[in-house]
Amino acid sequence: MDAIVNQLPIGLAIGAVLLLAALGLNFTFGQMGVVNMAHGEFIMVGAYTAYVLQAWVHLPASTALVIALPAAFAIAGTLGWLLELGVIRHFYGRPLDTLLLTFGIGLVLQQLARDVFGAPNVDVPAPAWLTGGITLAGVRLHYSRLFILALAIACVAAIAYYLNRSRPGRQMRAVIHNRDLAAVSGIATRRVDAATFFIGSGLAGIAGVALTLIGPTGPTLGTNYIVDAFLVVVIGGLGQLRGTVIAAFALGLLNALVEFWSDASLAKVVVFAAIIAFLQMRPQGLFTVRTRALT
Repeated sequence: MDAIVNQLPIGLAIGAVLLLAALGLNFTFGQMGVVNMAHGEFIMVGAYTAYVLQAWVHLPASTALVIALPAAFAIAGTLGWLLELGVIRHFYGRPLDTLLLTFGIGLVLQQLARDVFGAPNVDVPAPAWLTGGITLAGVRLHYSRLFILALAIACVAAIAYYLNRSRPGRQMRAVIHNRDLAAVSGIATRRVDAATFFIGSGLAGIAGVALTLIGPTGPTLGTNYIVDAFLVVVIGGLGQLRGTVIAAFALGLLNALVEFWSDASLAKVVVFAAIIAFLQMRPQGLFTVRTRALT
C-alpha cells in the first residue's frame, strides 16, 4: 500500500505533463477540428527555447526558466500563427489534408532542429530550488513535479478566465460554436482563428519548457507526447476544458499504477486497452457541448 501511495505523485506529474501538452490541442483540435500533427514540434520548440537561454545566452538556470516560459509561448505561438495563416486557413473542413500537411511540416521542423542543435539529446539543468524534494506522510514529493503541477493548474485557470471573462475569449467561443452566426454578428472570424492557433501553439511551447525539468531535450521530443495528448482531448470530449483536465490526470494515474506492477511497455498496452473500452461505451467523451438541436 505504501508503494502504491508513492506512485500517486508520479501519476499526478504524468497527468500534469499530459495536461500541458493537451491544452493547446483543446483549442486547435478539440474546438476547431484541425488535426495539427505539428503540435508535438511546437512542444519541442518550447524545450529548445529553454536550452538556448541556458547554453547559448548563458543565463542562470533560475532566470532562464522564468524567461523561457513567456518566450516559449511567444515563439511557439508565432509559429502556430504562421502555420494557420499560410496553410491551415486554406484547408478548413478538410481534416485529412491538414493532417498530411502538418505531418510534413512537423518533419521539416524536426530536421531543422537536427541541423541547428544536432541529433543527440541535450540536457537543460533545472534550477537549484527545483532539485530535491520533501517527504509528507511517507510520500516523496519532488519539487520539479510540484512545479509542473502548479504550472498546469495556472495554465488551466488562465484559459478558463480567458474563455469566460474576456471579450476575445467570448468571441472565440462564439466562432467555435457557430461560425456563420458569429460572422454576421460582426466578429472577425479570421482574426479569431489566428488568435486561437497562436494560443494553442503557445501552450505547447510552455509544455516543452516543463518537459525539460523531467528529461532530456531532442528533435523528437514532441512525438513522445502527441498521441497521448490527442487521446486526452478525445476522452475528455472535444473542446471541453474540464474533460481535458479529468482525462489527463486519469490517464497519468492509470499509467503510473500499471507501470508499477509491470513495465512501461505493458503499461502503455493496458492504458490503450482501457481507452478503447471507454470509447466503446462513451464515444463522445466525458463531456459534450450542449446545444438546442433536436435529436
